[in-house]
Amino acid sequence: MASIGQIIFYSMIILIVLFSVLIILLLALAFSDSSSEVTSTNTLPIANLGEDIVLSCYLNVKIELAKLREASVTWEKKGLTGVVHRYVDGADELADQNSQFKRRTKVFPEALGTGNASLLLRDVRKSDAGEYTCRMSSSEGKGTVNINLRAAAFTAPKFKFTKGVLVAEASRWFPKPNVTWSDEAGNVLNGSTSFKPNSAGIYKVVSMLQPVNISDTYTCRIENELVSAVSKATVTDTNIFGRTYFTFSAASSLLTSMYLSTLTIIIYICYLT
Repeated sequence: MASIGQIIFYSMIILIVLFSVLIILLLALAFSDSSSEVTSTNTLPIANLGEDIVLSCYLNVKIELAKLREASVTWEKKGLTGVVHRYVDGADELADQNSQFKRRTKVFPEALGTGNASLLLRDVRKSDAGEYTCRMSSSEGKGTVNINLRAAAFTAPKFKFTKGVLVAEASRWFPKPNVTWSDEAGNVLNGSTSFKPNSAGIYKVVSMLQPVNISDTYTCRIENELVSAVSKATVTDTNIFGRTYFTFSAASSLLTSMYLSTLTIIIYICYLT
């Protein structure tokens, strides 16, 4: 016969498993609609300010050519009146389009037959950041998907080497980033960085590193909570060879908070045992 301690222990294990299953179900409900046939290839895109971006939205079925006029697409943005874009009866219907998006949006009628209801958003602004809903309906199916657009500014730095000083200059960053220098062994080096915002609050980043050894390679990392640019610069007697790659954050505050809540519950239960 099991002791009281064993009974309590196994009961706590069962509770932990049940809490984990519950959180997984909550996450599934938060990030998707199981009854929806509409999906997106990227629900957390990051747009570069001043550039265009395509917000993806797809109906998971093909639409017969004869029934294309029955397909409708509506894009809306949380907190705004009017629509971002609407396409219905074979044409754009923009009478109630929010003024923020005038002449800046486009859907692709020629792609609707494959279920493509994606939205082109031109010349992205800071105010464009937020939660969008794509709603598509046709004789073959319907559904909605939510997309959280984040807006940033990011450019690869240009390098100069003068009088023993290596300078990295990036013209556009937002939000304000951090800059870290390191050597080939990964050791962090002491650089000097200045940030100059323009009238729109976008920063010009100038970072200097010295002393610098000829033929050595140095890494300059410029990053904020949305974008990270990792640049490697090799200094020679006559030139600088640099290359940069970008990575983008896909972190969700909702996912993080729910994960932490789960972790807290599990730790608390284990502590009680």
